[in-house]
Amino acid sequence: MPNSDEQGLTTPAPAPDGARAGENGAVALPARRSRAARPRQRATSDGSPAAAALGAALPDLAANAAPATSPSAPARIPRRRGNAGRTAAASAVPAVPATAIDAPVVAPDLVEVPGVHVEAAEAPVAVTPEAAIPRRRGISPENTIFVSLCFEGPDVYSTAGGLGTRVTEFTESLAGLGYETHLIFVGDPTAPSVEERVDGKLRLERWSQWISRYHLNGVYDGEERKLYDYNESVPRHVYYDIVAPAIAQGKLVVIIGEDWHTAEAICRVSDLLHWHGVRPRCILMWNCNSLMSLHRINWGRLNYCATITTVSRYMKHRLWQYNVNPLAIPNGIPSRYLAPIDQARAEELREIMRRGDPNRLFLFKIGRFDPDKRWLMAIEAVARLKYSGHPVAMVIRGGMEPHGAEVLMRAHYLGLRIQDVDALRPSVEDCMRLMREAGEADIYNLRFFVPMDFVRLCYAAADATLANSGHEPFGLVGLEVMAAEGIAFTGSTGEDYAVSFENAVALETDDPEEIVGYLLHMERYPEERDKVRHAGKQTASEFTWEEVIDNLTGKLGYLARKQGITFD
Repeated sequence: MPNSDEQGLTTPAPAPDGARAGENGAVALPARRSRAARPRQRATSDGSPAAAALGAALPDLAANAAPATSPSAPARIPRRRGNAGRTAAASAVPAVPATAIDAPVVAPDLVEVPGVHVEAAEAPVAVTPEAAIPRRRGISPENTIFVSLCFEGPDVYSTAGGLGTRVTEFTESLAGLGYETHLIFVGDPTAPSVEERVDGKLRLERWSQWISRYHLNGVYDGEERKLYDYNESVPRHVYYDIVAPAIAQGKLVVIIGEDWHTAEAICRVSDLLHWHGVRPRCILMWNCNSLMSLHRINWGRLNYCATITTVSRYMKHRLWQYNVNPLAIPNGIPSRYLAPIDQARAEELREIMRRGDPNRLFLFKIGRFDPDKRWLMAIEAVARLKYSGHPVAMVIRGGMEPHGAEVLMRAHYLGLRIQDVDALRPSVEDCMRLMREAGEADIYNLRFFVPMDFVRLCYAAADATLANSGHEPFGLVGLEVMAAEGIAFTGSTGEDYAVSFENAVALETDDPEEIVGYLLHMERYPEERDKVRHAGKQTASEFTWEEVIDNLTGKLGYLARKQGITFD
């Protein structure tokens, strides 16, 4: 959800290829490395024990050597615009220590030159940063900071689909595991610009609030203005206020951009890190969650600046047309979704929906009213079941998209009875009462925000949840159904986890008759239904965010090694 810059580990550049001899003639020089082995970095002092010993032994060489930078020339600091979330001034950027991440400093071999006698100098004691981190193997909360860049986020204002859910749960899980985590998103203009959660480990930074005050209809209202501001201001904030202090503490920084809105920002972050000579100490990733607006991305530049990832093998294959080969790192679900469902309440809901008919099927579908979700296929299947003598009660929850009108008109045309159910932020008890009082219908259209506890109750009580998308980058709904021991009817695109009639039912066509046939098969063989419910729960336990983060840290170990970063 690839290529990244292959850089050396430490920030200082290697010693010059040659040096002038002192008054005594030739001098002992560090062994020269080949040009291919030297990272492309700005010249600074070497900082190695061998160089320090050589400087102590030959003061005349140190005095005559040209400085790497002129003391009279001020350091170039880019101008920055003020914003509520930017706290550190450019002049206050801490110095970056010349230390590797958890790696011992190894002195290069000395080449003995005839005619010169250099007394052995005692190696200096290595200087460690104040907040020295304990030596550990691999990525850990002690040596790594995460930064997530995204338009969507945890605010209601910032949530438009699955992306907001992904970044919210991902960053909360990272913080819960002990990682210092920053989420920079286009947030609610009425909320604080900076907010800390998860015992201070998660720092929410709401960006572009000064623009959002004029665009109150959600994160994508005024999209182009917000995008311009995000690209212009976020990269500098990331370097000055997050990366530089972290590197001063000897830490690795992992920066992950989400979807097309952050592609340019990730590239600019990479450019800024190169300018300041700290790019090797950061791992940059860009994750693709959808196929939206991919034509606006400079793929050559993005593939050079960051490692491209995506959320499924299906999406990996879809990105091949852009001449990139991303890593696949799946989405996850919160571990709290594995909590057992109250089976007595689930049975109560099942009885309510059957309306006294034990043969009546209870179906559930939730998602945006988008043609990719195959709502019309689901409505057609309900009509075919009804007119073939199999009564159905289907509970649906869509969005505000225009396709919803087409879906409901199609249901009316097919002769299905639709009951709208309205409420204002109901509790689970309220939802149960509303369904009991709704009366007879074929389709119950929920027109309110449904609490997650009631959604999970529907997953468990329904004979099937139709998550039958024709194009699904990953398929979080299918995993949520499995976690509640429900039966998920998924598509066959991004749902890599689904094995038909083992842990789910994977639909391979857009034919409504496929839904009908599989539902009746499950009714005839209840042992198949029980097996799918049990296996689905096991599958969901393997896709919690904690498991996904283990997957991610394994990939980060590979990317760190590719950049020359070692941890032990």
